[in-house]
Amino acid sequence: MADYGHDLEFGIFIPPVAERVAGVIEMAKTADVLGLDLVTFQDHPYQAKFLDSWTLLSALAGETSNVRLALNVANLPLRPPAVLARSAASLDLLSNGRVELGLGTGAFWDAIVAMGAERLTPGESVRALEEAIAVIRGIWAAGDTSVLRVEGEFHRVVGAKRGPAPAHDVGIWLGAYKPRMLRVTGRLADGWLPSEGYLRSDDDLTTGNAIIDESADRAGREPRDIRRLLNVTPPRGGTDAWVERLTALALDYGIGTFILAADD
Repeated sequence: MADYGHDLEFGIFIPPVAERVAGVIEMAKTADVLGLDLVTFQDHPYQAKFLDSWTLLSALAGETSNVRLALNVANLPLRPPAVLARSAASLDLLSNGRVELGLGTGAFWDAIVAMGAERLTPGESVRALEEAIAVIRGIWAAGDTSVLRVEGEFHRVVGAKRGPAPAHDVGIWLGAYKPRMLRVTGRLADGWLPSEGYLRSDDDLTTGNAIIDESADRAGREPRDIRRLLNVTPPRGGTDAWVERLTALALDYGIGTFILAADD
């Protein structure tokens, strides 16, 4: 049993289909009215049928009042971290502190390369993500009067001015599955955000939690400081099966935030 002491949160994961833009906006507004905690979108800038997810979040900030908004997860190979940091901080200020930031190392590399990014190996992608987190947190540290210097292998920010600071402590949630990324989550992130469909079984949640917790301990962090989120799809069997499934995920695996994939 895993209990990280997190309040339960619920959100949705809406496909940002351009041909259904009115429906996408209406779903987000409905989530806001119903009192859900999160509205999130995948981030695939190479996908021609999708709206640009960051532009969509910005528009929805003006259409909603309470629900928090997040990329689930941002495609780092196509979003320079220094610019992404300022975009997130700016939208957080404009939305009165309603932005969170999911980050991923990138997938579908042929499409990413076609958009102009350099192809990275899995190991290189993880190192690039670590550097990106340093850049993002450095930009947000507006109270630090020194210029920002991150001279990494993949991301170099040499002498950039810091700021603006977000309106609240924006959570950085990592879409992680393999041990190295899980260890980075334990050391550097505020949340773990996998998708149920990419897990082989619930044992992957147990293993992931153990790796994250051990990594957090070694870094001098409290494991409970890392929120456990999960993108979920409804099980077969109706309401009773749904209640049983979510209860098990919360009590046995420490999931504190459930994000439902939904398109209607």
